[in-house]
Amino acid sequence: MAIQSIDPNVKAFLDSSPIKMIIGGEKVASVSGKTYVTTNPSDGAKLAEIYSGDQEDINRAVEAAQTAMAGPWGRMLPAEREKILRRFAELVEKNSEELAQLESLDNGKSLHHTRMIDSKVAANNIYHFAGWPSKIFGQTVPVSIPEIFVYTRREPVGVVGLIIPWNYPLIHGTQKISPALAAGNAVILKPASVASLAILRLGELGLEAGLPAGALNIVTGPGGVIGQALSSHPGINKIQVTGSTEVGRQIIQNSTVNIKRLTLELGSKAPNCILEDADLDVAIPGAFKAAFVNSGQSCVAGCRLYVQKPVYEHVVAGMLELANKAHIGHAFDTETDLGPIVDEAQFNTVTGYIQDGIQSGAKLLSGGKRLKPPSVPEGGFYLPPTIFTEVADEARISHEEIFGPVVNIYSFDTEEELIRRANNTTYGLAAGIWTTNLARAHRIASKIEAGVVWINTYDFFAPNAPFGGYKQSGYGRDNSFEAIEAVTEVKSIWVPTRQ
Repeated sequence: MAIQSIDPNVKAFLDSSPIKMIIGGEKVASVSGKTYVTTNPSDGAKLAEIYSGDQEDINRAVEAAQTAMAGPWGRMLPAEREKILRRFAELVEKNSEELAQLESLDNGKSLHHTRMIDSKVAANNIYHFAGWPSKIFGQTVPVSIPEIFVYTRREPVGVVGLIIPWNYPLIHGTQKISPALAAGNAVILKPASVASLAILRLGELGLEAGLPAGALNIVTGPGGVIGQALSSHPGINKIQVTGSTEVGRQIIQNSTVNIKRLTLELGSKAPNCILEDADLDVAIPGAFKAAFVNSGQSCVAGCRLYVQKPVYEHVVAGMLELANKAHIGHAFDTETDLGPIVDEAQFNTVTGYIQDGIQSGAKLLSGGKRLKPPSVPEGGFYLPPTIFTEVADEARISHEEIFGPVVNIYSFDTEEELIRRANNTTYGLAAGIWTTNLARAHRIASKIEAGVVWINTYDFFAPNAPFGGYKQSGYGRDNSFEAIEAVTEVKSIWVPTRQ
């Protein structure tokens, strides 16, 4: 086992503990002075203390954001916003190793993953939206009224509150702050309390890039306190959330205080579908990765694997073989494929679902029990890839999001059966289809009720391709021009032209 050494800049950042929030262009302590400890899920070691905010800190952040909107940030020319955002992206790219290490230390994701994906995607998200400020424009409207000229303007919605989860902080964070800032809004970002370090460092880089005071504020602390304060604060014009459907319901209720605009990316129970004519040399490792990347702690995890009967046994055997080969360990171990579960609470949730699955009559083929030293480090909550077969469609593990390294494998006969069962969920975030018959792939994709469908691949994203869900997976979209639309208001202006 080769453990990577910690970057000196990362050590210096952690040594600055207690780590401060960012409000009004400054690094500040919480009003209460309270802190909480963030630990390394790979081994349970203390990483740092972080200031813990509450309603008073949200009030400060809202005031700072409103001041920014009324001041230099609100008056800034589009070209100047573009320059700042490009500098921001450059700094994220320059400091990518530091950001990758902070994320891996904080949420347990393997370092090769955060290096190759998370930190690079974060920079690319900002680069993409850095080009938008000078390209957000309205239209002229040919109304059927004589001597009247009508045009539209897109204007920032105002103060935007963002709430992101712990599984992909850098990606979710930049995915949301980038279009909001590009459109000229002021942002208050609340990262998950168990994974705030990379986001706090990201905020420092934003200040270094030249974001004016109050344009980007980061408030850390418990989700129940800060999420409640953000979503019910009358000074916030829009809330955007990635989280559970239960959280989304509460946000909707809280938002009625001033009819906030909402974008919600919520729960998922993604169907991943292998047809009998699929290239199994590609589909089986693709399905394994879809189910278990980041130890299954993914919004789009392909946790319901449907396999057509002629290839069912082959696929099950292939999944088991890959599960047995997977290296599970410390996030900084260069050989690690799957890291730990993020914390004890999430571990207990996942193992509770596993026990429920066993009690429901499902057949546990692999995994299901906590790994212990010496195979894994002391102090971490490690679960191997867990595979169920013979799972009833009505079982709890077939319907509820587990958010851990658990996949259910189902067999099916016909295309019609597949579509019916794949859509038998309250969610509709993502899906996958594996087949060499592209006509069939397009036909099935058109009938799957999900916001994104991957064909012969899985888990790809781009900042110019929209992402979001159907049904109780939420509404609105991240990425693309739809993200710009979601953080702007449209104003129609009528002008008589008669002499």
